[in-house]
Amino acid sequence: FSSWVFATVVIGRRGRVQDAEAASDWLLGLVRSGTGARGQLCARRVLKGQRAAASHLIPHPDPRQVPQSLRPEEAERLRLSKSLSFPPSPCIMLRPVAVHCFVSTLLCMFAQCDAQSSSSPPVIQLRLSGEKRKHYEGRVEVFYNGEWGTVCDDDFSISAAQVVCRELGFLDAVSWLPSAKYGRGEGRIWLDNVHCSGREKSLAECHSNGFGVSDCKHSEDVGVVCNQRRIPGFKFIRNLANNDEGVTVQVEDVRIRATYSHRKRIPITDGFLEVKDGGKWRQICNEDWTEMNSRVICGMHGFPGEKRVNTRPYKLLAKRRKKNYWGFSVNCTGNEADLNDCKLGQEIELKGNRTCERGMPVVVSCVPGRAFAPSVSAGYRKAYRVEQPLVRLKGGAMIGEGRVEVLKNGEWGTVCDDNWNIRAATVVCRELGFGSAKEALTGARLGQGIGPVHMNEVECSGFEKSLTECYFNRESLGCSHEEDAAVRCNVPAMGFHNRLRLNGGRNPYEGRVEVLAERNGSLVWGTVCSDSWGTMEAMVVCRQLGLGFASHAFQETWYWQGDSSADEVVMSGVRCSGTELTLDQCLHHGKYTHCLKGGGRFAAGVSCTLTAPDLVLNAQVVEQTTYLEDRPMYALQCAHEEHCLSSSANKADSTSYRRLLRFSSQIHNNGQSDFRPRAAHHSWIWHECHRHYHSMEVFTHYDLMSLNGTKVAEGHKASFCLEDTYCDEGIQKRYECANFGAQGITVGCWDTYRHDIDCQWIDITDVKPGDYIFQVMINPNYEVAESDYTNNIMKCRSRYDGHRIWTYNCHIGEPITL
Repeated sequence: FSSWVFATVVIGRRGRVQDAEAASDWLLGLVRSGTGARGQLCARRVLKGQRAAASHLIPHPDPRQVPQSLRPEEAERLRLSKSLSFPPSPCIMLRPVAVHCFVSTLLCMFAQCDAQSSSSPPVIQLRLSGEKRKHYEGRVEVFYNGEWGTVCDDDFSISAAQVVCRELGFLDAVSWLPSAKYGRGEGRIWLDNVHCSGREKSLAECHSNGFGVSDCKHSEDVGVVCNQRRIPGFKFIRNLANNDEGVTVQVEDVRIRATYSHRKRIPITDGFLEVKDGGKWRQICNEDWTEMNSRVICGMHGFPGEKRVNTRPYKLLAKRRKKNYWGFSVNCTGNEADLNDCKLGQEIELKGNRTCERGMPVVVSCVPGRAFAPSVSAGYRKAYRVEQPLVRLKGGAMIGEGRVEVLKNGEWGTVCDDNWNIRAATVVCRELGFGSAKEALTGARLGQGIGPVHMNEVECSGFEKSLTECYFNRESLGCSHEEDAAVRCNVPAMGFHNRLRLNGGRNPYEGRVEVLAERNGSLVWGTVCSDSWGTMEAMVVCRQLGLGFASHAFQETWYWQGDSSADEVVMSGVRCSGTELTLDQCLHHGKYTHCLKGGGRFAAGVSCTLTAPDLVLNAQVVEQTTYLEDRPMYALQCAHEEHCLSSSANKADSTSYRRLLRFSSQIHNNGQSDFRPRAAHHSWIWHECHRHYHSMEVFTHYDLMSLNGTKVAEGHKASFCLEDTYCDEGIQKRYECANFGAQGITVGCWDTYRHDIDCQWIDITDVKPGDYIFQVMINPNYEVAESDYTNNIMKCRSRYDGHRIWTYNCHIGEPITL
């Protein structure tokens, strides 16, 4: 220890640069010496303390002004000082009066460091707090010495995040975030310069400056994102030394256990509540249970609300069953998205059969959303009156997820992701008949919307009936669709995936479709007839299995060897709108199948994908570029060959004229994957007259209709060249038609068909003057799967006086206002 005293006295007495360097060399030597990990840690801490103690007496030069030409030992000293978070000082001058105080400070610091290093790690408790977007992430907070505090992001690493997540019962860490990404904490900053190997059982075992020793601000609070899977057999241990109300619930799993008579009901809405802790299922005593607790449990299981339950039958059952209570009560406010966000209540004394003598195990009863109601009786129809929704989800691959869109002044728009969190997302989910939110998504993760951005900086309490009741900043402008908010909601366990399977594919995302059907009183697996099988039917299959969007629908599956015992066709005549939750909700023949092709090699098949494109027409461009042109027949021969003119052109003289309604179309890909033609290069069709290939024979339909919907003129456009005409800033073009190149539209790019190219028109030669509806539909045959087909249609009002045409009030995917 004399080394530390000597170094300090040398600096204090002589005050010369050489002696300051000599003192630093003494300390540097100690760090390098074989004093073990504890000695090195103390050396670093005391050296840092020495510099910090002198900082108010010693003028520190700007480290950026240190000379570039340094001796090796000087460079090493500079490196060490940087690693200890203080600037090197070649000018150290202390008055003799300060020496005694300085030495005393170092002695105390060394004693404290030595005592802390030699004792066992302090007992702490952790929690994740702040502005969360999912329940398994948040600002890291530590309970120590009777007070909650935060952790500084200096030197934090993924190894430290692993330690935090495992201490909280999660399997591992996904990432960590610096700079108070989950908001600034309050109180002490307990830990700074945390170094973990990743093998520690507690964050307290990691090397750091020591508890409460930090030069950070709350703007540097660190956060973590954990794997949502829990550690099997994880047992929560509440440290009695840290008995505090701020500790959150940490259990492996939660379930609603139905009684024997209700176990066949789907979904299970009523039953005993059980939590899994230490690998065992345990009940919770209902003595301190509240409706707010039940609200959170129901939300976790996919139900928007809770209701009171008659506990009498459950009390009788509870008396007959062996009880195994969990040792804690729970305190939820009701706006939490998950039980693990609730605060831990009082500890319950476990006394065997005498535990919870004045109560019984908790029973919950939940109210399912309309789509998941167990029956469609008159009572349910009355309870769920269909009203005009104010909020909807678009672009999601799974049930209960999508981009959030809000109806305002008759127009649908999106929500900006500024301040978007799991509380606001839960309001959306409950409003739409789902449970609480699993995740609040930002940055247009589920595709970009169209139209205005209606809401920004949304703040919800969590108890609103609708997102439209939440506060938002009406003055905030400048949010783009790149910031569209989205949600993933908890949905009830319906067992949809157990009634359907894919067989014979190369991976779990493709194969022959096989369904479970009742035949002669028993359930058997069989195939689906591929007559009329298309993308819409495939979309329902992929959604039902939780595999995302359909990539392709197959009408021949001979190359997929399915289960030979399931070759019989058990489902035929399937027609889906695309909104159904399960295949058996689609129109079909029922028990009496009729399949012209037969099963076997002609059984229906699908391939699924987690992302899909989403084409949207720019309505404003169409509205601004519409005009009439009279063109002679002799100049329309190629267009006539491709059936781009009305049927009366077949008898028309070559010198006659056709009246064409021309316009430009700009088609954006707002989805999450590129739009590619289904047909491969080798199957594209060559058109000699125009001398180009068609990758899709019908890419767009153009129609002019009367106000009652009767078609009076039509046109169509084949995709002779799908390419990236323009792209958003920062996005590289990928598709170019030149030299028989690949065709498609990249995400964030758009393809423009100019008004002056062939077939970019409707032949209205035979149309009489009047008021009409002009309609454009992209991908009309659903040949290529998209995340949202409702925005593929554009409708405009048109007025034709026989000489001129006016096009106005163009809308995407909306009904026309007559």
